[in-house]
Amino acid sequence: MKNLVDHLSQYAAYHRDTRNIVTHFVGIPLIVIAVAVLLSRPGWTSWSLGGIWVSPALLVSLAATLFYLRLDAFFGVLMGVLLALCLWLGAHLAQQSTMVWLSAGVGLFVLGWVIQFVGHYYEGRKPAFVDDLTGLIIGPLFVVAEAAFLLGMRKKLQHAIEARVGKTHRRDLKKAAV
Repeated sequence: MKNLVDHLSQYAAYHRDTRNIVTHFVGIPLIVIAVAVLLSRPGWTSWSLGGIWVSPALLVSLAATLFYLRLDAFFGVLMGVLLALCLWLGAHLAQQSTMVWLSAGVGLFVLGWVIQFVGHYYEGRKPAFVDDLTGLIIGPLFVVAEAAFLLGMRKKLQHAIEARVGKTHRRDLKKAAV
C-alpha cells in the first residue's frame, strides 16, 4: 500500500513546472467545488444528523477524508475541513433552481479543467490521472501539500518528494519545442 510520500511523489512527477503548479492552485479547487455541487443532488436535510444535507457528495467526501486521514493526520483533517466547505457550498447550490445548480456545477467543472490543461501545456506532459486514476484524489492533496510547502511547513516531506522527482522549475517552451 502506498504511503503519503509515494502518492505525492508519483503525482509530483507530472507537476514540476511552477506555472503548472500555479494553475493547479486555481483549477483543482474549482473542480473539487464543481464535483461537490454536482453530487449534492439528490439530497435532503437530515434533522437526525443535526440538519446536515445528505447527498452523494457527502458520502464521497467522507470516503476521501478517510483516505487522506489514512495517509496523514494533519493533511487528513485539513482536507476534511476544506471538503466540508465544498459540501456547504454544494448543498446551498443544490437547493437552488436546476438551472442555477447545473450551471454552477458544469461551469466550474469546465473552467477548472481548462485551467488544468493550460498548466499541462506549460509542463509539456499529460495529467497524472491519465496513467493512474488515483491522481484524481491525490490532486487536491497535492495542492494542499504545495501550499504547506510554500508556507514553510512539512519541509521533511517536501525534501522526500524532491529527492524522488527533483525540484520544481520553469520549463523553457522554446527549448522544449526544438
